[in-house]
Amino acid sequence: MSFGFMGVQIAFALQNANISRIFLELGADPTKLSYFFIIPALMGMIVQPLVGKYSDRTWNRFGRRKPYLYVGAIVATIVMLFLPNAGSLSMSFAWARAFAITMLMLLDTSINMAMQPFKMMVGDMVNEKQKTKAYSIQSFWCNTGQLIGCLFPFLLTWLHISDKAPDGEIADSVVFSFYAGAAILVVCVLVTGFSVKEMPPQEYAKYNGNQTEKSDTKSDSMFRLLAKAPKNFWLIGIVQFFCWFAFTYMWAYTTPGIKSLVGSEAGVWTGVCFAVQAVASILWAMVIPRFKSDKMAYSSSLVLGAIGFAMLFFMKDLCVMFSICPEYYKYMLFIPFVLIGCAWAAMLAMPFSMLTKSLTNNIGTYLGLFNCTICIPQIIAGLLGGSILGLIGGAPITMLLVAGVMMLFGAFAVAGIKTNQK
Repeated sequence: MSFGFMGVQIAFALQNANISRIFLELGADPTKLSYFFIIPALMGMIVQPLVGKYSDRTWNRFGRRKPYLYVGAIVATIVMLFLPNAGSLSMSFAWARAFAITMLMLLDTSINMAMQPFKMMVGDMVNEKQKTKAYSIQSFWCNTGQLIGCLFPFLLTWLHISDKAPDGEIADSVVFSFYAGAAILVVCVLVTGFSVKEMPPQEYAKYNGNQTEKSDTKSDSMFRLLAKAPKNFWLIGIVQFFCWFAFTYMWAYTTPGIKSLVGSEAGVWTGVCFAVQAVASILWAMVIPRFKSDKMAYSSSLVLGAIGFAMLFFMKDLCVMFSICPEYYKYMLFIPFVLIGCAWAAMLAMPFSMLTKSLTNNIGTYLGLFNCTICIPQIIAGLLGGSILGLIGGAPITMLLVAGVMMLFGAFAVAGIKTNQK
């Protein structure tokens, strides 16, 4: 059920690890990088609630959620072939950036359309006792995809595919990474599509305690459903706000932030660090179900992430303190990214497990609306990024300390979540 999620996350990882680099190579102002991360969040906030709402009402021979998965995957595949070529179309820097922004919007629209069905299928087809485990498995495949996506440019560079490009163009290692990611996305989605049979309405109702789908077929507006949302929808949303605010700054500022440690390798090394984060997330996803309570797993993971972000800010001082040779500085970055990976694993599994246990109907719509708790903090973080950077002295690495503070707030907010809350 979740295998196809790996392909979607390869696309997502390629985007997150390389967007800053792409726009920098297209002449973007480094202090404005956070603004580009508003686009993915805005697309997610629009697309995922709509996919949730309409897939709740879709029952046909292709399935309930799968039709949206197929459309999203096809569009994402096409866009991934165009986005990395933004600098190779004989356009000015301004027009190349405009083209890249347009492709980024289309990529995020399609990725969100393909991503949401996986979360919904678990909510539809997995019983309450197994949901934490099921979402942890989904987190495993998600992070496997992120590992592959983040490592692609590094591996292609190792295979002697150029990591350099003329001004205004994108390096071949990035371009071919997007091509490979597009091919894998298609294969992974087809595996899930052909191997998973979604329940027809009668079977779905019987599996879920003979509940009818009346509430799912009413014309309740999304605003009405929000008014009737279970309390945990909002309580978990508070945690989500702090966590996704933090990760927005990690994606936007890691490349310029670690440049003082790794020099000109920063672009490629960001992908390696994100791959380390993905490996840690894969392993931590196996640990999460072993915690005695969901809240303990969630809060502990976020505390580890907060420590990791803080370590990134102090990394140069820590290396000097422990007399580490400068040539090993870049490898020391693996330690904080392991800790950040623990937080990421929990963010992918725990909110959805805890929320779906609180839902009895309109699961797709609520999961789509819940995505706004991911998108809104990214939009706010993106809008405030330049101002915060100016207030704290203009050093991009400082934004990672801001991320750590926000992650710690998220860990504290977990205490407010109610267990077994309907």
